[in-house]
Amino acid sequence: MRFNVYVDGFNLYYGALRGRPYRWLDIRRFARELLGPGDEVRRIRYFTARVRPLPDDPAAADRQAAYIRALGTLPDLSVHYGHFLVSRTTMVRADGRGRVPVIKTEEKGTDVNIATHLLLDAFDQDCDGALVVSNDSDLVEPIRQVRARFALTVGVALPILNGSGTRRSRRPSKELADVATFDRRITDTPKRRRLLARCQFPETLTDARGSFARPPEWA
Repeated sequence: MRFNVYVDGFNLYYGALRGRPYRWLDIRRFARELLGPGDEVRRIRYFTARVRPLPDDPAAADRQAAYIRALGTLPDLSVHYGHFLVSRTTMVRADGRGRVPVIKTEEKGTDVNIATHLLLDAFDQDCDGALVVSNDSDLVEPIRQVRARFALTVGVALPILNGSGTRRSRRPSKELADVATFDRRITDTPKRRRLLARCQFPETLTDARGSFARPPEWA
């Protein structure tokens, strides 16, 4: 089958890659490993938002730009941008002792953009199947409609290797797993860690602008 792959970049990063030695991920090779032996990756749509430098991580935007440049070396891959919002607000302390000023970051638009392109590609008969890399249950209804109206095979890959601020695994979205034709789980197991390690870009890549390297913080 010819599969289109839809990657929620923030969900994949925070769900399976952040703080791990797998962030220089060749997403085409990784997606191919998650599919069946006779399946083909037709195109990849990568959804993200351009991050901004923050006081605790001024180089974040540079690292993201290097990774998006690496993705640009892959055939039939397009990048679709949402919005990265930064605001300053006050929030209640965890111990309830008053409020503290914080910087709040939000990524907006990815779930809508994935749903839009998933539906349009199904309508255009652009693929035989879809693989959605996300653990966001907001994608349940688009997947349900694509399967029901177009009889499209839709798999989900759930990034649940990282916990929220811990090394414990996140919980997989049962709603996504239930609505999909099949599911793959990116979990903290030796098999999945070996797969992620196997699917890394070379440390140095070359494109039309010249050679560039993996961010040193990702070594």
